[in-house]
This record gives sequence, C-alpha cells and structure tokens, in this order.
Amino acid sequence: MTGLKALTSRGRSFLASGFAALLCAFFLGEHDLLRVAVLIAALPLLAAMVVARTRYRLSCARRLDPARVEAGSDSTVTLRLENVTRLPTGLLLIEDTLQYALGTRPRFVLDRVEAKGVREIDYKVRSDLRGRFTIGPLAIRITDPFGLVELARTFTVTDSLVVTPQVIPLPPVRLSGEWTGGGDSRTRSVASAGDDDVAPREYRQGDDLRRVHWRSTARYGELMVRREEQQWQSRGALLLDTRRPAHRGDGPRSSFEVAVSAAASIGVHLAHEGLGLRLVTDQGPQHLTDKGVSWSLLDTLAVVRQSQSRSLEQGVAALRQGGGDGLIVAVLGAIDPEEAQALARLRHGHMTGVAVMLDVASWEQSRAADERFEQAQAVLTGTGWRVLRLPAGTSLATVWPDAAYKRSAA
Repeated sequence: MTGLKALTSRGRSFLASGFAALLCAFFLGEHDLLRVAVLIAALPLLAAMVVARTRYRLSCARRLDPARVEAGSDSTVTLRLENVTRLPTGLLLIEDTLQYALGTRPRFVLDRVEAKGVREIDYKVRSDLRGRFTIGPLAIRITDPFGLVELARTFTVTDSLVVTPQVIPLPPVRLSGEWTGGGDSRTRSVASAGDDDVAPREYRQGDDLRRVHWRSTARYGELMVRREEQQWQSRGALLLDTRRPAHRGDGPRSSFEVAVSAAASIGVHLAHEGLGLRLVTDQGPQHLTDKGVSWSLLDTLAVVRQSQSRSLEQGVAALRQGGGDGLIVAVLGAIDPEEAQALARLRHGHMTGVAVMLDVASWEQSRAADERFEQAQAVLTGTGWRVLRLPAGTSLATVWPDAAYKRSAA
C-alpha cells in the first residue's frame, strides 16, 4: 500500500491505462490486448513493490569539517550513503535540510548504488550570522528507472554547526604594571621560592597525589597538598553589554554584533596569554565549560542574544562578587553617567579596568547620544579606567593599543 501511494502521475496513468485495456479486452474478446493490458498494469505494481523494499537498504552518516567556524567562513558537509544489502538501489534523489541562514537546501541525484556500495557527497555551507544551526535530517526520494514510483524517506540523524563571532587578531599590549596578562612572572617566582614558601592546604578527595607536600604532611600529621596554582593564577572578567536599548542597527553590522565580536576577540586574546577568564553580561555571570576558555567563550558568544534589560545592575553585581579579578574589560553600548559611576566604583587598588565603549551615535546620527557618551567617558577616565572609543566601521585592532599600561614619567 505504501508503494501504491507513492505512484507518480506517470505510474497512475500506466495503471489506469492497463485497467482500461483490460476491460476492453474482456468486452471485445481480444487476447492480444489482454496481454498488453496485463503488462501495462503490472509494470507500476512491480515498481511499487521494489521501491517499497528500498527503505531498508540505506544507512546515512554526516561529517562536518570543521564543526565550528567563524562567521563568514565555509564548512564542508560530507554525506556518506551506504547500501547495506546485496541488491542495488534505483535512482535516488537526495535533499539535506538546512536552516535559512546556511543557504538553500542542497539536492543531488544518484543514478544507482551497487550492492554493499558506498557514495560520498560533499557540499559547502556558510553563514554570515553567528549561532548554532541544525543540519539534517536527510531526505531521500527513491524512484524506479521508469519514473513510475517515487517514495520519500527521511533519516533521523542531525548535526550541529556552531558559527562563532568574528575574532579579530589584537596586537600584544601591556595592560598593567602589576599584571602582565599571562601570570608567567608570578609562576616563576613561586617556583624559585622553594617548598618552604608554598602555602599548603589539607588533602581533599580527588586531589592529585603528585601535589602532596611531604614536609607539611610530616609537620601537621595529615596529608597536605600545594595550592600555588590556585593562589597565583591570574584572573580577569569580561563584561558584555547585551541590552537591546543600548545598541543600534540590525544584522551583522549592528552595534550589538560588533560588541559580540569585540568581546570574542578580547576574550580569545587574553585566554591565549594565560588569563583565567569569566564572562559576565547584564543578565549576570555566564557559565563557561572546562573544555578550554577560548572554545567555551566562543560557543557561549555564538548563541548570546540581546536582552530586554534596561540596566547594568546585575552585571555590575556579578563583577563585584568576583572579588579577586585583576583585570576587568567591559564592552559597552550606550550607557548613562549613573551606570558609568557604578562601573567606576569596581576599580580599586592595582586592578586594571578597560572599557571598550561603542559610539552608538555613529550608527545613528544623534547628538544626544554623543553628549551622554562624553559624560560616561569622563566618569570612567576620572577613576582610572582606560576607555577605548569604537565608532562604526573602525576595527578593534586599531584602538586596542590605547589600553596599554603607560608608565608615569619620573
């Protein structure tokens, strides 16, 4: 019955013609016409039976290379079809399912796959929009050589393509006189200080036995382990302003997308220098996995969306709770002097504060926004923050050197 429902217009025409010829043969008593009628009617029925069995013959696998790409870059999708039986297939019409941002659905025609045969098909996808996109499932239309039957089958396997924000290479800069970005000098000083200067703590379930500090173990009568890694790891925080009212424009060139790209570029740059980084938005802290700061940050920023919040209060509170951050980098949209004052109070002691302020007035010619930008900038610079002005059409790499630590003259 499944095969009969899959009859094409040609198949239905053959079947109708066969039955019509069969009736005429009975009424007219023409035996030759009867043979022709049986042949015409049996042909689509046999094709339907053969095609209906093909649903059990194919297996499908999909491979993405790479599975994570930067916005505007290509990824190659490889489809692997295998005929797992000893019978060859008929004509196959293949269509993979893509989301709109990845382009039109690719379609292919395979004439025949022999018994135990394998076919691989490649096609490319590209998205100018970041996000996590589902590819699949694969749909196959199976036809017979005469075009009498067409049967649609759909596999269940899907894959995900992660399109990350554009990462702009940044020049190396010295962000602080006390914090160099990688923590290497602090690590070397600990290593050269000797075991007596290491602050141990009690052993906890799961600690590496290679970190046991035997001298302290003998002194306290219980297992003690070194904790210099936690003590001396450089830490920083990255604040991304995702508030919808704080940004202007639409699409990949909007101020929000520029802010996301800037946050990704700064985060990857600092992570490569060895900084233990955490991500905070106006909605609060964002969870980063343990698979590597760079990849985890990019995966998180790939799916971040604008919020309806109108205040940075939750983000500032999350930064304040961090406590031991030696560096805070804030990527900001339009902010007012009160919000700038709340950010300014986060800086204390030797902590370094860098604010990348998007000049949203350059996305819409608004003098009121210009005045508010100047007021907020004055508040931050007055408390020691380093402010980088980022207008529309300007690369972050050109303004990033302004974040460098400048030693005061003697």
